[in-house]
Amino acid sequence: MNFRIFFVIIVRFQKQKQQFMLQLNDLSKRFSSVIAVQDLSLKVGKGKIFVLLGPNGAGKTTAIKMITGLYQPTSGEVIVDGINLKQEPEKAKAIIGYIPDDPYVYEKLSGREFLYFVGKLYSLSDAVIHEQLAKLLELYPVADLLDHSFASYSRGTKQKFSIIAALLHNPSLLVVDEPIVGLDPQSAQTTKQVFSDFRSRGGTIFLSTHTLSFAEVIADHIGILVKGKLIEVGTLAELREKAHQENASLEKLFLRMTGENTE
Repeated sequence: MNFRIFFVIIVRFQKQKQQFMLQLNDLSKRFSSVIAVQDLSLKVGKGKIFVLLGPNGAGKTTAIKMITGLYQPTSGEVIVDGINLKQEPEKAKAIIGYIPDDPYVYEKLSGREFLYFVGKLYSLSDAVIHEQLAKLLELYPVADLLDHSFASYSRGTKQKFSIIAALLHNPSLLVVDEPIVGLDPQSAQTTKQVFSDFRSRGGTIFLSTHTLSFAEVIADHIGILVKGKLIEVGTLAELREKAHQENASLEKLFLRMTGENTE
């Protein structure tokens, strides 16, 4: 092969690798006879927020658990910043922050113990954890609860600690499942700002939610998953154009595209 052609191919590959933080290639997951996710392919650019929507049982949480390595795909692959999750799981997971739909933790740990435990999982020193918490604990009014046990926390307080824990190691990619469930309106607004700030610093977010008003405000790109298949993807403007609904809300578009609109 001509050296010049080879060089051009390498440069293009490197640019593509740098451009996308997350790539899903023909990702599928089967549970016995049930196909939860089928041939899911998409790319999420760096510094972007991608929101995955879908009815209950569409496969959103299954997709998220494959992205974070909690589920092994039946087929396909997950690429995180050019790293194949299956081939180099620890390297890929080191740059992911995960906020699950159910903020379950060891109930007997205090908030402080939980956060230090998470920090140690990412090999952070006590000094770095202390420095990070000094900043992150300003996000939500939870400092007074640090030494209380998780068993005593409300659902919303557990969620706040889960968000702080996900940001503790300065991830490049946040993977989020239902971020504002259980949060009061002020905390939900704070969370929206936290995600916007994360994006403005170059971070990437892959997020699933049923709160369409939240998704409409924060999403750069939107995907709609139905019965495990991605049926639509694009910006809000592109989805409106496809539906011939110039000023439609995301909720109206979602209902129309998923066949749930009863009008």
